Amino acid sequence: MMLLGLIWGASFTTVAIAIREMGPFQTVLWRTGLGALVLWGAVALIGVRAPMTWRFWGSCAVMGVLNNVIPFTLMAWGQQSIESGLTSILNASAAVFGALVAAAVLRDERLTARRAAGGALGVAGVAAITGAEALGGLDPRSLGQLAVLGGALSYAFASTWGRLTLGGASPIAAAAGMCTMAFVTMIPLTLAVEGPPPLDLSPRVWAAVAFYGIAGTGFAYLIYW
Repeated sequence: MMLLGLIWGASFTTVAIAIREMGPFQTVLWRTGLGALVLWGAVALIGVRAPMTWRFWGSCAVMGVLNNVIPFTLMAWGQQSIESGLTSILNASAAVFGALVAAAVLRDERLTARRAAGGALGVAGVAAITGAEALGGLDPRSLGQLAVLGGALSYAFASTWGRLTLGGASPIAAAAGMCTMAFVTMIPLTLAVEGPPPLDLSPRVWAAVAFYGIAGTGFAYLIYW
């Protein structure tokens, strides 16, 4: 979990670097595509199989939208106007949203005082680590900040959806399927909104793309799932 914190924390910074030379949709297209390649490589290496059923791939499609397409795009768009530190604090609200959504949908996930306090403490911990100065730009009227909160809420729905529909599948296969369906979804969206992703990027941006795609998505999901 500590390693994941380091990887995902750095992902906010590398996304902020990437959106200087490409649009939010294009950054997510690279992220999901590279992440899917890493995950399918792990599937082949480990020797697990992805179920070839409509139910599995339909569940992966919804999971990809909820856990990748919506939050990745909203947060990348939000980072065009807010700092990475504040983005990470707002993203931590996913813990609170997750507890609320799970309590509303899952019978065995009641919202107890301890769980509510734990979620709030997690958000406070991220704020403390990032630094109180990051909260100075907090403004409920900011569309960028609302976009990041919307992404965190989408993560909460994704967690419950995965619990309901993907519990019996191999975690690595489910992660690969999710990332693949997210990438497939992002292709027409990116072409329609921003056009093909640029290839004439600076070395600094290519390094950022490689980090948040390979480490921040593919490798991180291997650890998390």
